[in-house]
Amino acid sequence: MGKNLGIILIIGGLVVGGIVVALMTVYRNEGNLDAGAATLGIVLGLLVLSLPQLAFGAFLLLRGQQEAATAATAGKQRQLLGMVKARGQVNIADLALELQTPRDDVQRMIYELVNMGLYSGYINWAEGTLYSSQASELRELDRCKNCSGQLELAGKGVIRCPFCGTEYFLP
Repeated sequence: MGKNLGIILIIGGLVVGGIVVALMTVYRNEGNLDAGAATLGIVLGLLVLSLPQLAFGAFLLLRGQQEAATAATAGKQRQLLGMVKARGQVNIADLALELQTPRDDVQRMIYELVNMGLYSGYINWAEGTLYSSQASELRELDRCKNCSGQLELAGKGVIRCPFCGTEYFLP
């Protein structure tokens, strides 16, 4: 919505600016205004009528583009969550292909979902597999499901196995 309104305002600002310049030029050519008055009319017309409209339109256009990018990311995150929950386990490369997103972006999205408390599960980076798991199961873990190594706290909501690199995400 903001993006479209921004485009409309920019076009309107350009049209108003063109009308001001055309009117001042016509009045000058007809002899109704001298050169100084026509120039002043153009400058004031552009500053008062056209420039604010152009500036606000540009602001709305940029904001609309940012909102669209945020919405696209949120959509991909919802899609990622849905795939993992529906399948139970998903290969990260498959996620990247289905989401049409680089692997690094998939990893970033997973960490964002963990930080928001929306995902619990674990990931084996060596295998490249993401697993969905119940939060209650993960809270009781003290050994890695992959190699039976002792787990260590690695950050907010993240437990890591120092032996195989598997990471467990707690909500």
